[in-house]
Amino acid sequence: MRILVVEDDVNLNRQLVEALQEAGYVVDKAFDGEEGHFLGETEPYDAVILDIGLPEMDGITVLEKWRAAQRVMPVLILTARDRWSDKVAGIDAGADDYVTKPFHVEEVLARIRALIRRAAGHASSEIVCGPVRLDTKSSKALVDGVALKLTSHEYRLLSYLMHHMGEVVSRTELVEHLYDQDFDRDSNTIEVFVGRLRKKIGIDMIETVRGLGYRIQAPSK
Repeated sequence: MRILVVEDDVNLNRQLVEALQEAGYVVDKAFDGEEGHFLGETEPYDAVILDIGLPEMDGITVLEKWRAAQRVMPVLILTARDRWSDKVAGIDAGADDYVTKPFHVEEVLARIRALIRRAAGHASSEIVCGPVRLDTKSSKALVDGVALKLTSHEYRLLSYLMHHMGEVVSRTELVEHLYDQDFDRDSNTIEVFVGRLRKKIGIDMIETVRGLGYRIQAPSK
């Protein structure tokens, strides 16, 4: 999953980025509204963390521009504790949730997990596909109750496929959502990771849809 953090406080931006990366996300970052708006308008994100008080372009304006351009990714806004009006303005502008400063990073992570799950149509922190269970809270995957030993890339790939279970996901979409903006998108690493993941799962669940991409679904009985 790929996240954008738009926060002008350098230390807070770094803390959020590091926590998200440690939780298994790929993260892009911006420090002002104009840069954040550009990234959010041109890159595909699974969720965005957006501060309201940004230089160059305030967070409410950034959000309004995204929604006017039909950018529908979930957005979590960061607001000052005593500015209830910012919360109202943010929700009215199209925010999906908010966190007030100061906050615990764990709360932000939990809310991001929930936003991504809901956007994909999942209500629980656990996503199940046949014998495979993905625990989004602990970033672990299990087959028949046995934990899989996955690299961060393999876990992100499995997570994205399971969040979009039953859907055909193109290689391009996988690359755009699993790697940051500086990644070499002409590489064939997706095919390599799909092959490794199939071997580790040990069950025929990841289907190659010729010319279109990949789809994960429970094996037929």
